[in-house]
Amino acid sequence: MIKKTIIITIFLTTALFSAFNANITPITPNIKARMVKGHSWRRDCPVPLKNLRYIQVKYRDFNGYDSLGELIVHKSIAHDIVWVMEELYNIGYPIKQMRLVSDFNGDDWQSIEADNTSAFNCRKATGSKKWSKHAYGRAIDINPIENPYISRKGHISHRESLKYRKRVASHSALLLDHSQATKIFKKYGFRWGGDWRYTKDYQHFFKIP
Repeated sequence: MIKKTIIITIFLTTALFSAFNANITPITPNIKARMVKGHSWRRDCPVPLKNLRYIQVKYRDFNGYDSLGELIVHKSIAHDIVWVMEELYNIGYPIKQMRLVSDFNGDDWQSIEADNTSAFNCRKATGSKKWSKHAYGRAIDINPIENPYISRKGHISHRESLKYRKRVASHSALLLDHSQATKIFKKYGFRWGGDWRYTKDYQHFFKIP
């Protein structure tokens, strides 16, 4: 009986705590085709494809199960992103989903509505004519419904985000000043939109040279 108990315990431990893994590769012709068709990259974008990297990475979803996600980021932060994702995985930080914004036809609004975590997207910054840091592959948005963009006047565009205006620990995906997840990003040199003085972009982490 004791021997059987030990075997069961080892099996459950292995099932609950499977190993993190990730893979970084250059942009292949197939990924390029997805980006072009999905309107997330075009020839007038401020970063060439050779400077971007495609990442497949394991994460924990909102149900606590392992899922495989996709991200595209600038090559200079690819390893940083993987190290961050490994630490988020190890602390059990949940992510709703992680798909290329190309799957949403390059539409940031639709990606946010789906509560999608994403990085590269060749677009202008919100409310600006300048390129977003996403257009350089140097920014990532995490669980954007739970961590909304709040304008200087306090406006939140996405209805499902309204209940997260008050930044209290009501959901494990919330990114707060004292959150482990927020501290992990900062540990690797990322800046956080939640620290901005007037507008707040709680989903937004970025790293510049």
